Amino acid sequence: MNSERDYNAAVQSLNSLQSNFSAVEAIRKQGPGWNERALPEMRSWVRRIDYEPSAFDKLNLIHIAGTKGKGSTSSFISSILAQYLPTAKSVHAERLPTSVGLYTSPHLRFVRERIQIDGRPLSEEQFAKYFWEVWDRLEATPPVGEKHEARNISGKPVYFHYLTLMALHCYMQEKVGTAVIECGIGGEYDTTNILEKPLTTGVTSLGIDHVAMLGDTVESIAWHKAGIFKPGVPAFTVPQPEQALAVLYERAQQTGTELRVVDEHPALRHLELGLQGDFQRINASLAIAICASHLSRLGYIAANSVFDQAFELPEEFIKGLETVHLGGRCETRQDADLKALTWYIDGGHTLESIEMAGRWFATTTTSDKGAMRILVFNQQARDAPALARRLHTTLATALRDDRPFQHAIFCPNTTYKGSGYKADLVSMNTSKDDVDSLRVQRELAHAYDEIDPEATVHVLGTIEEAVVRARELAGGKPAEVLVTGSLHLVGGLIEVLESETERAHESRS
Repeated sequence: MNSERDYNAAVQSLNSLQSNFSAVEAIRKQGPGWNERALPEMRSWVRRIDYEPSAFDKLNLIHIAGTKGKGSTSSFISSILAQYLPTAKSVHAERLPTSVGLYTSPHLRFVRERIQIDGRPLSEEQFAKYFWEVWDRLEATPPVGEKHEARNISGKPVYFHYLTLMALHCYMQEKVGTAVIECGIGGEYDTTNILEKPLTTGVTSLGIDHVAMLGDTVESIAWHKAGIFKPGVPAFTVPQPEQALAVLYERAQQTGTELRVVDEHPALRHLELGLQGDFQRINASLAIAICASHLSRLGYIAANSVFDQAFELPEEFIKGLETVHLGGRCETRQDADLKALTWYIDGGHTLESIEMAGRWFATTTTSDKGAMRILVFNQQARDAPALARRLHTTLATALRDDRPFQHAIFCPNTTYKGSGYKADLVSMNTSKDDVDSLRVQRELAHAYDEIDPEATVHVLGTIEEAVVRARELAGGKPAEVLVTGSLHLVGGLIEVLESETERAHESRS
């Protein structure tokens, strides 16, 4: 392939579509109503690449919104449906989805992780092919009257909008049998909400997040998330705060659909889910209900047999739930260099998800046997000190230890010392001055020092340096490192650890 049109060139061009920090701040200052323009603009982009929004109905769409658990629920759904892919032994092969697409965000190491087919990210060759096809179609159809520069860069949509276009184009070209589409932010005005008639919709657990776009009350956020409901399309959710649930029910009624609240499925008490954390059982339960509805609408199974919780789950459901994988969520890894050091990795970035990450760590850690506990933390955009305080409180309570960490390391999401980011991990929507000066990290260090004066606080410039420092602090003795606060931080950490492993493997071979 021409190097000017290969994967690396595609990622570089995609990065040119990122909104810079000043543009992101301008959007935030406009308030929740500003994003109403996103959908008319997105429909225009769709038509410029030669589709009508209704064309995507043939993808047998599943649309997922929510605050917490969107990625986990979408991954559970994809994994369950993948067990129903037709084989030579399939009796009803003609009814089954021929393949399962999953569009999710953010990515950890590679941007192509966001667009998956049958549980695998697009290959570099596939990503480049579909990226440049969309690029060329947009180049051939100059925009008319599009003046909103924050979402229009050189006649093309911004980063997430472009990837949404590209994912839908890819799934159409690959003739994907079912596509699971995760919302970005909100639902009502989210880019993905150009989808006109999905087969099923779902709303995961709600909480306060993205207040500039969605408002600062759970009722406002519920209103936005319920925007994915469609007339006559089954809608599912999980137990929610009373005020949020009332809004969801009201919007379902206004839309002309029935909303069903899914409780934890009793079969999950006896399964070992592929994703760790007790809270994953409610995400898995929602996935079970959505898959049952979806497969019944495809005419393959009787939905009532799965909705009736007295019945055992089909073997395919069990395998999908047990074999699912989603990196960076309640994930543990043994360090390749220091076998006594364990990394506990979770991308929690809201108050609620940080608390869940803390509870998971508390139930998983073995530090009561004398292992050192180390925190690696960052949150570049939100009220980072508040998140750190919530994490400390959660762990202090759960561990019955006012000093849950002996060391706290704060660093930005910059991956490598010297080279900065690899192309897939470049982020332009945070303040470069803040990152370069470590302003947020110094504020975090000051706040944590007040929370726990006995802990030793470290401020470092990159994730790579944080990994080195954690190993130095462990000194070959048992240590457990919790890395949380941001999926971008977690992605950079996984990049550092896996790149080390890959280099070691290459040197041996």
